[in-house]
Amino acid sequence: MPRPGFLLEVESSSPPTLFWHGEGFRLERLPVGSRVLYPPEPLKALENPRGAIREALRSPVGDAKPLEDLLFADMKLTIAFDDVSLPLPAMKAPDIRQMVIEEVLEIAARKGVDDVVLIAALALHRRMTDEELRHCLGSRVFDSFSPHGLLTQHDAEDPDNLVHLGLTSQGEDVEINRRAAESDLLVYVNINLVAMDGGHKSVATGLASYKSIKHHHNPQTMVNSKSFMDQHHSELHSSNWRMGRLIAKSGVKVFQIETTLNTNTFPENFGFLQKREWEWELKDRLGFIGASKLLGHTPRRVARSVFHSILSPHAMTSVSAGEVEAVHEITTANVLKQQNIDVEGQSDILTMGLPYICPYNVNSIMNPILVACLGLGYFFNMYRGRPLVRQGGVVIISHPTKWEFHPVHHPSYIDFFEEVLADTTDPVSISERYEERYATDPWYRHLYRTSYAYHGVHPFYMWYWCAHALDHLSQVIILGGERRSVERLGFSCASTLDDALEIARHYVGSSPSLTHLHSPPVLMANVT
Repeated sequence: MPRPGFLLEVESSSPPTLFWHGEGFRLERLPVGSRVLYPPEPLKALENPRGAIREALRSPVGDAKPLEDLLFADMKLTIAFDDVSLPLPAMKAPDIRQMVIEEVLEIAARKGVDDVVLIAALALHRRMTDEELRHCLGSRVFDSFSPHGLLTQHDAEDPDNLVHLGLTSQGEDVEINRRAAESDLLVYVNINLVAMDGGHKSVATGLASYKSIKHHHNPQTMVNSKSFMDQHHSELHSSNWRMGRLIAKSGVKVFQIETTLNTNTFPENFGFLQKREWEWELKDRLGFIGASKLLGHTPRRVARSVFHSILSPHAMTSVSAGEVEAVHEITTANVLKQQNIDVEGQSDILTMGLPYICPYNVNSIMNPILVACLGLGYFFNMYRGRPLVRQGGVVIISHPTKWEFHPVHHPSYIDFFEEVLADTTDPVSISERYEERYATDPWYRHLYRTSYAYHGVHPFYMWYWCAHALDHLSQVIILGGERRSVERLGFSCASTLDDALEIARHYVGSSPSLTHLHSPPVLMANVT
C-alpha cells in the first residue's frame, strides 16, 4: 500500500525543504518546530482502465440506465469534455478523455447513432489548439470529427448557440450551449484533479455563458466559499448545484462520466520532486543539482518551454458513470482517498512554493495575476474544516512573479494589471467599477471567439478567487518575486526566507508557528 500523507516537525538536523519557484526550485531551511505537510504517495492505478470504463458505462450509478440503453438510431448525441486546463501537467498518451470517448463512440456506432458532436467545454477559457485537441482526444477521434466540423469548442459569446433555461430559486440565470441542451443525450467526460472539479460544475460552468457564470464567479460568492474544495462550505458549489438541478429539471438529460488520477505527477528524471527530502538518494540529489544548474543558465523562455513539454505519468484510479450527483459522490471520495492528510491546528504562517503551471497558463506564461490565483485561490484552499493558517495570519509564496504576460492568451490580463490593479486591489470595488466594461468589450470578445484568448472578464475572476484568502489574511509576502510586480498586486516582497519571516513577525508576533505546504503533488489538509 502507498504511504499516507505525512506531517514532519522540523528539527535542527532536518535537511532543507524543497520549494518550487516557478521554472526552478529553492532549498530553504525552515525554523525548528515548523511543520511540513507531505502529500500521500500515489495510489495504485487501475490495471485495466479501458475495462473499467466499459464496466462503468454498463453499470451506472444513481437512477441512470446503462449507456447502451440510452442510445438509439436517429438521436442527437453530444459528448462534452474538460478542456486543456486539466490535468496538470498534461498526461502521457493516451489521455483519459481519449479512452473514455472512444468507448462511448464504439457503443454509439453499434447502436446506429450518426448525429454525434464533440464539444470542448471551455466556459470562458481560451480555445484549444489543434495540437492540444489531438493530444487530448487521440488522432483517431480528432481525424474522424475535426475535418467535418463535428469537433467544436464552446463559445460563451455566440448568441445563436446559447439557450436560456430559466432562473434558479436564487435568481441565477442558467444559459448553456444550445447543441448540448437540445440533444437527446449529453455525455460529459470529466477529469477530477481536485475535489472542486466535476459534478454539476461540469455543465453549469463548462458549457455556460458569462450571463450564467457571473452569478457565482464574483467577490461575494468567493468570500463566502470557505474552501472551494469543501463542498459543504462552498457557495460556489451551492450555486453550481442549483444551476445543475435546474438544467436537469428543464429536461436536459446528462450522462456524467468522471475519472480520478493518482498523484504520480512527474517523470522519473524529476523524481526528487515527489520524495521527502531526507529520503533523497544519490540520484535524487544529482537530479536536483543538475536541474537547478541547467535551469539557472537557461533563458526563462526556454526553461518554460521545457517544463510545459513534460507529460505526466499520472494514471486513472477510478471511473464512475451515470447520474451526476451519485457519480460525483463516488468521485469525491476517491479524490480524498488519494489526497487527504489530517492536520491538527492552524499556524500563524503558511509557506508554499508555486510551480510553473496552473489551470490557466498551459503552454503559456504564469503572469502575476495567475501567481496570486494559484497561491491564494487554489493552494490556500486545499483544506477542509479550517484553513491551514489562522485568521489574521500570513502567507509566504515563493515564485519569481515577473511582469510578463502572454499577449495572445492573456490580452485583457495586461490591461487589468496595468489599469485596474493600479487603481485598486479591492475585489468588490474592482467588480463594481470595471467588470462590465471588460466583460462586454468588443475587442476582447473578438479575440476570445476567433483567436486563443481568455475571455475579457477572466482576469477579474482570477482575482476574485483570491477574495477568501485576502479577507482571511493580514499579509501576503512573495519570496523572490520581482518587486514592481509584487507591489502592483498589493503584496510585500522579500528576497530571502529570513527577510520574509521578519516581515511576517510584524503581523503575527515574534515567535510564530509555521506550516509549509509541500506541493505539488496536491494534497487536501483536513484541519481540525
